[in-house]
Amino acid sequence: MQSIKGTLIPIGGNEDKGHEDNEFYSLEFIEEGILYHVVKQSGGVNAKIVIIPTASSIPEEVGDNYKNAFKKLGCKHVKVLDIREGDDSEKPENIERIKTANCIMFSGGNQSRITDIIGGSSIHKIMAERYLNEDNFVIAGTSAGAMAMSHEMIAGGSSTEAFIKGAVKMYKGLGFIPGVIFDTHFIKRGRFGRQSEAVAKFPNLIGFGLAEDTGMIIKNGNDCTVIGSGMVIVYDGSSLTHNNEKVLEDGTPMTMANLTVHVLSNSDSYNIKERSVSVLPISAPFI
Repeated sequence: MQSIKGTLIPIGGNEDKGHEDNEFYSLEFIEEGILYHVVKQSGGVNAKIVIIPTASSIPEEVGDNYKNAFKKLGCKHVKVLDIREGDDSEKPENIERIKTANCIMFSGGNQSRITDIIGGSSIHKIMAERYLNEDNFVIAGTSAGAMAMSHEMIAGGSSTEAFIKGAVKMYKGLGFIPGVIFDTHFIKRGRFGRQSEAVAKFPNLIGFGLAEDTGMIIKNGNDCTVIGSGMVIVYDGSSLTHNNEKVLEDGTPMTMANLTVHVLSNSDSYNIKERSVSVLPISAPFI
């Protein structure tokens, strides 16, 4: 696999959108602790940051909220790309913004909108090329924006039907990092079973369940460091001794034996290639 020079920052989201009828009152929003790391990895307050709220049903409000939050951190060059249709991904002014940005930030919402509208477009190809080849280029995303980063993407699925074959719907993501599957709002929305089925479908991939206000800084497509106030649950299916996902009919309870699970928190790290954990000493300060 080609070496990767860029940085990914997937984030688990913050506010639970499931309890409000009006999305305006339950925006996906990242507290300053997470955004601080995004700005730092992007080169500081002079970095050119482009916000893409395509996943959201209220892109103007979401874009303005992120724009204001980055400006509160001192950022001087923050733009919103309001991409709502496939043609928007081909506009010369939008392509130019992607070519010159230091950081692309995808908002939350519906991850399938990101892949349907942006996937395969000119701006998608430019992002992927820059992520592979430029060590000062950052792609960040919260909730849906994080889930769309991988090749195999969770497109939906019921938490109440956890561990039931067919409860998870998979789709092709943007493919920035092929070896993993991301899920978000992981603890608050009880998505343990959803990620379990995703890993059962693709046991060669690592499943990352990101809690709210929690993310990872992923360098070179491999070296992951946890940031934020919550936890990242890591699912490793490489040592499974029993996995009946392929032979079951939809709606049937699943069996998985010897699934390896790690619970990581602030400053802990994970190596994707080696599937190894490095835990921060108890006496060490958080980052």
